[in-house]
Amino acid sequence: MQRTPKEQPPTTLRRRSILTGALAAAGIACLPGVNAATEDVEAAIKALFGNRTPQPGKVTVKIPPISENGYSVPLSVKVESPMTVQDHVTRIAVFAEENPIALIADFKLGPRSGLASIQSRIRMGGSQRIRAVAEMSDGSLWSGYAFSIVTLAACVV
Repeated sequence: MQRTPKEQPPTTLRRRSILTGALAAAGIACLPGVNAATEDVEAAIKALFGNRTPQPGKVTVKIPPISENGYSVPLSVKVESPMTVQDHVTRIAVFAEENPIALIADFKLGPRSGLASIQSRIRMGGSQRIRAVAEMSDGSLWSGYAFSIVTLAACVV
């Protein structure tokens, strides 16, 4: 039995409708404000470090001022510390203000790390400020930040 071109079984999906649906879903997920579950950076810092407040200084954050692709943005964080047994960095945490999940990374360090410096690549859900908080061996917290304009945002969930 041959079918005429107009007859389609009701369960058959056309390639065009599948592609249209997939592109619509991807486009909606990338719209600003759709991922309304954006976590507050201050709340994330408080959850990680308790009621201690970071002081500005000692932390240098470097990211490109303009990032063409938010899926892979180079990041480096350096903390002024002698890295001795008595005075060293124990933790560096990186936060993004506009990502749905504020905490991007949490690095543990010790006096044998040599340098209080990390390098990585991060995802950015749009133009935003990236903040790093360093915890010292004496319990003090220091912070620094950098801003980057992202032309193609990563859809981070």
